[in-house]
Amino acid sequence: MSSCPRTSTEIGPWRTTGAGEEDDLVTPLIEASRLTLPRRGLCCCRVPPCWLNGCRKGRCPLTIDRLRFEMPLYTVADVARIVEVAPSTLRSWAKGYIRHSEDRRDVTGDPVISYIQPSRRGEPSVTFIGLAEALVLAAVRRSGVPMQRVRPALIELQREIGLEHALASKKLYTDGAELLYDYAEGRSGPEGKRARDLVVVRSGQRVFADVIDAYLRRIEYGPDGYASLIHLPAYDRAKVVVDPRRAFGAPIFERGGSKIDDVLERFWAGESLDDVSAEFGVPVDELEDVLRVASRPAA
Repeated sequence: MSSCPRTSTEIGPWRTTGAGEEDDLVTPLIEASRLTLPRRGLCCCRVPPCWLNGCRKGRCPLTIDRLRFEMPLYTVADVARIVEVAPSTLRSWAKGYIRHSEDRRDVTGDPVISYIQPSRRGEPSVTFIGLAEALVLAAVRRSGVPMQRVRPALIELQREIGLEHALASKKLYTDGAELLYDYAEGRSGPEGKRARDLVVVRSGQRVFADVIDAYLRRIEYGPDGYASLIHLPAYDRAKVVVDPRRAFGAPIFERGGSKIDDVLERFWAGESLDDVSAEFGVPVDELEDVLRVASRPAA
């Protein structure tokens, strides 16, 4: 990440530039980035100051591509909550792992999602594209296939697709099942069988198993073929999305765009559901759904 000067006043946890030519870039971003974490909130997307300041050397404006691919928007804990896996599981996807054993050789796993090492503890480290990749892995996990068994197949799948961030690409949805099936057919033993379990054949077509297909359908792709918006799977009635163009990727109601954390904060401050519903324009049954998700124990 580029280092940017931090000369100026501080607003909340972020710094803004002083008066000058970059104010037109930073001011609306500051307003959009007031992402606070209420008690038991769902996500605390904190944008590092340098990203909001732009970069005086070379003027690095925030583009949608940079928001999706380069800007760390989420902590590992944030992503774990959003895709409903244990933080330790998400950490192994982001950083890889080495598991030691006294009576057998070490077991290792490479990182499988986009991760940017934070400079300080608690800072964001996962990009929006990394979140999309984690959602796909969560789908694989929910299919019942052990990640340790299928990890080599997923790495090979990314190589076959031939794209960086293949798990977050539309090509995974259109071509992934066919490629994974071919991979499984060429492998014997548990590795091939587990990869084969991710694919079914319907009407002569090889497609992803239902649980994986359902998750992939929650991803909307941009003109470049990569994830641009995600419909979160945790909710039954509420329509909640993450969109890097809105609220810096914090979970929001699809209708109206209110941040989930803002709504929860009002309720936990003592306001009734009816009052919160009237203020934010969100039906009570959707608010109840959001409260259900926010209040249940972590995965």
